[in-house]
Amino acid sequence: MLKKKERYVTAVVGATGAVGNEMVKTLETRSFPVERLRLFASERSEGKQIEFRDTMVPVETLNETSFEGIDIALFSAGAERSRIWAPLAVRSGCVVIDNSSQWRMDPDVPLIVPEVNPHDLKWHKGIIANPNCSTIQMVVVLKPIHDVARVKRVVVTTFQSVSGTGQKAMDELLQQTTDLLNFREITCAVYPYQIAFNVLPHIDVFLENGYTKEEMKMVNETKKIMGDPSIRVTATTVRVPVFRCHSESLNIETEKKLSAREVRALLSTAPGVIVYDAPEKKIYPIPIDVAGTDETYVGRIREDDTIENGINMWIVADNLRKGAALNAVQIAEKLIELA
Repeated sequence: MLKKKERYVTAVVGATGAVGNEMVKTLETRSFPVERLRLFASERSEGKQIEFRDTMVPVETLNETSFEGIDIALFSAGAERSRIWAPLAVRSGCVVIDNSSQWRMDPDVPLIVPEVNPHDLKWHKGIIANPNCSTIQMVVVLKPIHDVARVKRVVVTTFQSVSGTGQKAMDELLQQTTDLLNFREITCAVYPYQIAFNVLPHIDVFLENGYTKEEMKMVNETKKIMGDPSIRVTATTVRVPVFRCHSESLNIETEKKLSAREVRALLSTAPGVIVYDAPEKKIYPIPIDVAGTDETYVGRIREDDTIENGINMWIVADNLRKGAALNAVQIAEKLIELA
């Protein structure tokens, strides 16, 4: 467990990536009690510097002694690096909050969204998993509904921005858009098909059941975070030509009847949620408005008249913030509260 201190030596692993950069910014904007910040990335980033609190912090390469003296490490360097380095960090006395998929479904590792299941932090053994970005924003909205009316089934379709893939994907979308508007031939390196002015119903690899790995992450992670394996989830995940923010269409079936008015009232007081719902005034969440914010925005709340207890809604959140960096820092803040 984390020892109680006034300030903590904190590390970001994968600091030069899109999420890693956002982690550094979030530590600063939320005034996280950092005694000293250590930044790590691959060999090709060694020597780079990243600004933190008006100081340029050098980027280091990991080695077997890197985590000595570090209290908390935020990992966003991919599953393979996490598999290798997270246990070593724990052996050095460090608590790891990992943003990769490596530990999420490990029964010995809590999968945490602070607004939903902070109590699960009490049984961590040194590694805490940060959920998939699309799962995080969904369960923040599902939790208050589940507490009142019990969620039985969720049908979700996601519209996920390219930043969910990383900086290279953002660069590819920009380059393809520029090339197309200048009548130049495009190239595809990150995605199998053109992403500019297109949508791809394909995120991560396809599995034997016909779903993608991303879709099954949403199914399995939701049950673990919510602590209820009886919740049925079916997902279709889609990549769209948006730089930042994931959008989701949710169809929720509950055990107890809730009206659209009751759902709006319920979510208006839910932590981490903003109800932005007045379609008659063209008020509903869209990515360009939500980008750079911390909350999950909810709109288009309406009753599904094809089933007895059904609600439809549209939710948008910044996948680099609440979907990744912010959630990780919030976990660290909860750890400090519990220390």
